Amino acid sequence: MTRGISCVTVHMVASLDGFIARADGSVDWLEVKDTFASGETMDADTVRDVLATIDCYVMGSRTYELALDFEAKGFGWAYGDTPTFVLTHRTLPKPHDSVQFYAGDLTAFVNERLRPSFHGIWVVGGGAVASNCLRLGLVDEVRYSIVPILIGAGIPFFGALAADIPLHLVESKAYATGMVSLRYEVPVNRS
Repeated sequence: MTRGISCVTVHMVASLDGFIARADGSVDWLEVKDTFASGETMDADTVRDVLATIDCYVMGSRTYELALDFEAKGFGWAYGDTPTFVLTHRTLPKPHDSVQFYAGDLTAFVNERLRPSFHGIWVVGGGAVASNCLRLGLVDEVRYSIVPILIGAGIPFFGALAADIPLHLVESKAYATGMVSLRYEVPVNRS
């Protein structure tokens, strides 16, 4: 982390071929059955430690609707009481007090509203939001969790970028489920 006290993290879970969902938005492929004997186990303590570093979530409206759909199916609200900011111009349901909606300048929102108030800012979906944050130079790190499956088509992790964005690998982990987690820093001076 090189930009001071706050850290904007883009985190996405994707297929090996880089898709975060099928073309219809479904993520039925996330629960693959694979075993990697040398992999680490992701236990409740590990998950709790990671979640404790997240002060707020940022997502697009489709990711938000998917989270609401998961909750309606009995999986619970994945974001707990952590402040959750949904980037949208639409009117959406708000069943949780921790949810706030925002429509406007993304750079001003991140730099003037989120960075002064939160340390661990996690952008968790979707691909357009992640690409916009990267394109605007708002991201400090990218965390990419790769599920061991090829789905062939769907919604890509990243949309088109105006220029290359070099990354610096700082951590990689392989899990017993076959998932691989990569963490990259985004250099401040990109030229």
